Amino acid sequence: MRIMPAIAMTLAVTLAAHAQTTAASSKKTPAKKSVKKPVVKTAPRRAAVPRSSVNQATRAEAQEGVVQKITKGAQLPVENPAALVPFFEQLYRQQRGELAGPLRALHFGDSHVAADEWTGDIRERLQQTFGDGGSGYSLAGRPWNSYRRLDVKSGSTRGWHSDGLVGRTGDGIYGLGGVSMSANSPRQSVYLMAEGQQFELYYLQQPGGGAIQIYDNGMPVERISTAGESAPSYFHYNSDPGPHRLEAETLDRAPVRLFGWVAEKPTGVTYEALGINGAQASMILNWNEEVLRSNIERRNPALIVLSYGTNEAGHTDWTLETYRAMFSRLIERLRAAAPAATILVSGPPDRAIRVRGKGWVTLDNMDMIVEAERQAALAHGCAFWDQRAKMGGKGSMREWVLAGMAQNDHVHLTAPGYHMVGDAMFRDLMSEYDLFVKAREALAVAPNLDRP
Repeated sequence: MRIMPAIAMTLAVTLAAHAQTTAASSKKTPAKKSVKKPVVKTAPRRAAVPRSSVNQATRAEAQEGVVQKITKGAQLPVENPAALVPFFEQLYRQQRGELAGPLRALHFGDSHVAADEWTGDIRERLQQTFGDGGSGYSLAGRPWNSYRRLDVKSGSTRGWHSDGLVGRTGDGIYGLGGVSMSANSPRQSVYLMAEGQQFELYYLQQPGGGAIQIYDNGMPVERISTAGESAPSYFHYNSDPGPHRLEAETLDRAPVRLFGWVAEKPTGVTYEALGINGAQASMILNWNEEVLRSNIERRNPALIVLSYGTNEAGHTDWTLETYRAMFSRLIERLRAAAPAATILVSGPPDRAIRVRGKGWVTLDNMDMIVEAERQAALAHGCAFWDQRAKMGGKGSMREWVLAGMAQNDHVHLTAPGYHMVGDAMFRDLMSEYDLFVKAREALAVAPNLDRP
């Protein structure tokens, strides 16, 4: 859904001016500055850190420091917030019942996204505010042991093979989430337990493809043949609203390849976590472009979020120029598949490595990765959210570990830490959204200067 060019231009200028003002003010030390109270958890949940590793006083002090840094992070602007205007316009109309169907967001990333704590927090808050559109797209079955989506339950029998995971090379035909499930024998099944009214199964049509039977709450729904010319295909099914257990079962000794399920409600927002443990941004460029484009077009997202960089920072073969060029190609590929979608790049969190004789040392290469992502995002009209800066900047991981907000590997956060980051991201997006709404409604009531 487009907005009028003049209105879009005015709203973009309003958000850009606010960003410049916020950026300038954040460099000063104001005496009495009113800052909008952020939505953060001041009483973090229990952290996954051994009690013996940190004494109680140190942990309490570190927790207070983390909360202060996240709170102060509200003064750090989302860079190029004008890029969020198309997404905000759809949110605005969705909230007022002017758009049919759910509004969809796709969040691609590495293990930080795959954990679904961070993304789950954002999903919950968006759906509380704008309505629950369902779980949207999730991977078929259980492609790896720790795979999960906090808003659904899924599983599969043992006769499936996963392709697309880190360390497994294949033909690149993995679908929207970068992971496919294949079987070659009968009575192999995948299932999804989710609430919704509209369901889909994404799969590959291929020469000699086998047949599958679809069940809903144990009742047969339809028999599907996956045989045909190689192409991404879709099974769509409407049912009564409520909880469902969807199942797809193979029927013969022939190849079947599945990508994922979709479960949606008539309206609201979906926030779809598409993370792979150990993933790097460049992986997406190895996915079959035709299949990926078809799947993205099918989802028709209003927002695409990219969260990579943690794993790339551990490799010395990247330079600012090569990583920026690769990330630019990724943005271009996604924009070609979803030209109307807003793209938000979320930089990686801080990271440290253990060095003999020095203990935990901040990974310096992260500076280059963050800057390369920032430059690529801004050059291609995307918004940029600096997660490491929100955490407290370079070297902040140590305090997060002491606070129980990050794990002892100094790479991943704990559940309370991910929820705190999710709260901060939602806070910042809604801060920009509030400005958008005020500017939009002011324009709507302003006198028409062109009227005679």
